[in-house]
Amino acid sequence: MSLLKSVLALLACCAAGANGANLQISPVTLNLRAAQNAAGINLQNLGDQAIYGQVRVFAWDQRDGEEVLAPTQELVASPPIVEIAANSRQTIRLVRAQAGPVAQEKTYRVLIDEISREDDAGRSGVDIRLRYSVPVFVLPAAAPGKEVLDWQVFRERGEWMLRIKNSGNVHAQIGAMTLTNQAGKEFAVSKGLFGYVLAERMRVWRLPVAREAELDGPLSIAVNVNAKALIAKNSTP
Repeated sequence: MSLLKSVLALLACCAAGANGANLQISPVTLNLRAAQNAAGINLQNLGDQAIYGQVRVFAWDQRDGEEVLAPTQELVASPPIVEIAANSRQTIRLVRAQAGPVAQEKTYRVLIDEISREDDAGRSGVDIRLRYSVPVFVLPAAAPGKEVLDWQVFRERGEWMLRIKNSGNVHAQIGAMTLTNQAGKEFAVSKGLFGYVLAERMRVWRLPVAREAELDGPLSIAVNVNAKALIAKNSTP
């Protein structure tokens, strides 16, 4: 499996939190103001043995409804390799290579891999034990930024799908979600973080509901967007 495919496969399980057995990461999401050129991520080792890690930064985009990551030098992590002693902490510094405000929100993913010691691995390559993914957003200069969402529930190959289009200038963090059909029947989709829709992008998900679920016609969508509860309506395909 390629590096990019490995990263994408792990995003879903890493996005909601960043607490492993002994490594604690905070914050789990970073928002940089338009004039802010640097920030930090704190790594804390709660165990009684040293933790070794590598830190990489990817530009984060969404194309054709899917996640896309690409290596970037726009945001630089220092140090890229860390050794955190037992019961201690270290700060990873993130610096924007090109300072200054942006018209549209810039988005990145910082991947922190917990790796084995070189002398423990006994082989070439990197032995990744755990991976954490931290979203980083550089907010646009225009204030306040706002997400503008269009919701569409539809069938594809017998499966129920959800398409969300964001025509706003900042991302939308989609949280707990419940769909209610015309008959008043509820379908729980998510109890926590569902995903992100980036600014001026579109994202598609397969809904975790039965194929025979009655989701035709108008729906009421109770959802948390950027930590705010709202009721949305699905548009006609």
